[in-house]
Amino acid sequence: MPTPATARYQGAAALRTVRELWGELLLAIEAPPADVWPPRQLAHHLRPAGDEPLVERAPLVLREHPAPLNLDALDVGLYAERALFDLADTLAAAVQRARLDDPRRWTFRSLSDPGSRAHGLHWAAVWVEGRLLDEDTEPEQQLDGTLTAARFLSLPDYLLHEAHRVALAVEGRLLRALGLDARRVPVPERPCPWCTGELTLHTSPNEAPRVTCSTGPSCTAPVPRDEHGRRVWEWHALPALVVALDAAPVRAA
Repeated sequence: MPTPATARYQGAAALRTVRELWGELLLAIEAPPADVWPPRQLAHHLRPAGDEPLVERAPLVLREHPAPLNLDALDVGLYAERALFDLADTLAAAVQRARLDDPRRWTFRSLSDPGSRAHGLHWAAVWVEGRLLDEDTEPEQQLDGTLTAARFLSLPDYLLHEAHRVALAVEGRLLRALGLDARRVPVPERPCPWCTGELTLHTSPNEAPRVTCSTGPSCTAPVPRDEHGRRVWEWHALPALVVALDAAPVRAA
């Protein structure tokens, strides 16, 4: 079990990742499952000129989809909302002391009102992160010198670790749905344009994607070798690899 300090740091970092990628997940629901190649992170480099920027199209709230194109992404979106909404309810019941009219208050849903859930997952993630980081847990001094009670109590250890667990679980599911988790995947049916060796895409949630060639030092690709002697295309070289792969059938003919 992590220390309280580690749980706070890791949980808050996971929630920030969820917020940053939430729009991408919602867009993924509206598109067929993405192929392994090219990696998702290259989308803005490969988009034709004049295309609408992704950030301007990305929704923030999970909508009803009568015919979603990516059921796996939809399942992850529903799971993420349910997990973070339920977590916020649990934390609020234990530590919330804010007044009813306080905008920082988490409002429970009722039969007729969705409460704070109406603001979507993004707000839930921000609110839970605030509890993890002990925000608004100190009394505030008013202009007349009086003190008002703190809006929230500090999380007890058992809720701190529960928030940490849920945040990491949601982050992990979202990263896997978008293909951004740590994995090594062969690039299907796209051999190295220089030696026909097998190409492997390496992804990690905290690093840019890279591609290696299985042939080793004898591959003549114009990129450096990694510590294992394989030719490696780091992030800055991947657009050139995309171009070379697209041109390879033409060169072979």
